[in-house]
Amino acid sequence: MSETETQENPHAKPVIEAARAMTRASLLVTTPAVLLCIVLFSILNGLHGFLGSLVGAVLAMLASLSTLGMMRFSAGLDPMFVMVVALTGYVVKVIVLFGALTLLKGVTALHPMSLGITMIVAILVAAGAEFAAFRKTKIPTIVPS
Repeated sequence: MSETETQENPHAKPVIEAARAMTRASLLVTTPAVLLCIVLFSILNGLHGFLGSLVGAVLAMLASLSTLGMMRFSAGLDPMFVMVVALTGYVVKVIVLFGALTLLKGVTALHPMSLGITMIVAILVAAGAEFAAFRKTKIPTIVPS
C-alpha cells in the first residue's frame, strides 16, 4: 500500500497497525507452540512424526499469515470491498488447504495424526494470539474524516 493511499483513507492506518500487532503476537506465540509439537511428535513417532508435524506447522502458519496479509492488503480499500476480500480470501484459503491435505493424503512419509494435531494447535494458538493483540491495540472505532 502506498503512502498516498494511507493518507487518502483514514481507516487504513489503524487497520495496518492492528495487522502489524496481530502478526507480531501470532509469530511470538505460535512459533514456540509449533516447535513444541515438532519435538513431541518427533519423539513419539520418529521421522514420520517430525515430517508430518513440520508440514502441518508450515500449512497452518501460512494460512494464519495469509489472513493478516489480506488485512494489510485491504486496509486502504472501501469498506464494502474489505468484506469481499475477506470472504474471498477465506474461501480460497480453505480450498487451498483442502487441496494440499488431499494431495498429502497418500504420502506415507508423513504421520497424519502429527500433521493434524500440529495444524490444530497452530491455528488455535495463532487465533488466540491475534485476538489478544487486537484487543490490546488502541484503534479507534470511528475515525473522523
